[in-house]
Amino acid sequence: MLAQTLRPAEWIIVDDGSHDGTAAIIQEYARGCPWIRGWMRQDRGRRLAGAGVVEAFYDGYHQLQRGDWEFLVKLDADLSFAPEFFQNALEHFRKQPRLGIAGAHLYQIANGQIQLEGGPGFHVRGASKIYRRQCWEAIGGMLAAPGWDTVDEVRASMRGWTTASFPDVIAVHHRPTGSAESRWRDMIKRGQGCYVAGYHPLFVAARCLRHMTSRPYLLGAVGMGAGFISGYLGGVVGRRDPALVHYVHEQQWHRMWGGDSLWR
Repeated sequence: MLAQTLRPAEWIIVDDGSHDGTAAIIQEYARGCPWIRGWMRQDRGRRLAGAGVVEAFYDGYHQLQRGDWEFLVKLDADLSFAPEFFQNALEHFRKQPRLGIAGAHLYQIANGQIQLEGGPGFHVRGASKIYRRQCWEAIGGMLAAPGWDTVDEVRASMRGWTTASFPDVIAVHHRPTGSAESRWRDMIKRGQGCYVAGYHPLFVAARCLRHMTSRPYLLGAVGMGAGFISGYLGGVVGRRDPALVHYVHEQQWHRMWGGDSLWR
């Protein structure tokens, strides 16, 4: 971050109950850089899928001292990127006035090779998110639930904003998405996220079928299906927005019939 050609006006680093030397490292750099500050949270004693990430982010958000910001950025701690990361990303925003949420193409290192973490064209991985202020206010911020990083983009689309990840803005994800949990728990979380984001049951069924062809065979598909169904059984905290569900169903139905949609 210190090497960035365009540094943030404020950088709040949230220590979400770490048991290593994170707090001391934050304090060391904060002493020399007044634009860096730390915020320490108590260890909740367990992982809280989706909601925990958003809770930690909002703890940092509420520590911001400047009210004149134009862009709000969420970054995971396990990323590395080039010094031109922010400068290049904000140039995209300058050229696209209706771009509301954007981020980097995330890569992971597997067997010594760099591999892209794929996803729909509109999706911006939760590890690297940049929000334009007008869009952030229009969507009402983040939802503290699994699937939050899809819900915000769908809400943005509903309100006329575009979302995208930039091929020329790259970050390396040193702990790939879902790797902090077992494959089973990760797929359950994904299924719960699909429920919160209002996915159509047939669309989720198609995704489950696709996961049956990848390792571990069957386990991932069953986990995603179980997570999705758990939402209907009250296993997911929070209520879905009916307008968002209708919009997502409409978009995914178009996709399943070969039409234009967010999931093109």
